[in-house]
Amino acid sequence: MEAVAEKPVDLQARTEEAGRTVRNYTLGAMGASLVPMPVVDLAAITAIQLKMLHSLSKLYGVQFRKDLGKSLIASLIGGYIPYITATTLASSFIKFVPFIGHGLALVSMPILAGATSYAVGKVFIQHFEAGGTFLDFDPEEVREYFAQQFKEGEKLAAELQANGAVKGNDAAA
Repeated sequence: MEAVAEKPVDLQARTEEAGRTVRNYTLGAMGASLVPMPVVDLAAITAIQLKMLHSLSKLYGVQFRKDLGKSLIASLIGGYIPYITATTLASSFIKFVPFIGHGLALVSMPILAGATSYAVGKVFIQHFEAGGTFLDFDPEEVREYFAQQFKEGEKLAAELQANGAVKGNDAAA
């Protein structure tokens, strides 16, 4: 039996594909944030972020672990700053306010969902490119990088929202 040589990985193409993946899931999370039901929107955003990690792990040949993915996302986002968690929950629950609640959430929630998803994706791209896996991921080690990517994600999400990529009548990704 002959050994089959593995095809070499085109690192630039893989990095570009990872960037497109993060952008697409960022848009998806922004769309999911528009679901008019509080908490359901947060569950949808989390599901989209998990799917993004699954896609990135396939791209980098890393075994996906849904259980670890969920806890790592929660640890990464929840540990960044309480602002994200508090603001995201407030944006979700403001939908309960009659007449104006959903309108206010349409402004803030997509940007938060997009920025958070973007930062999560970028952090995991960096980790996977360094040869990391879900088992050796340490959220504390990437806090500063997450913060930088969150700020970049806010800019991207605001630009996408301003350009009409995410519309108020879109309820899901």
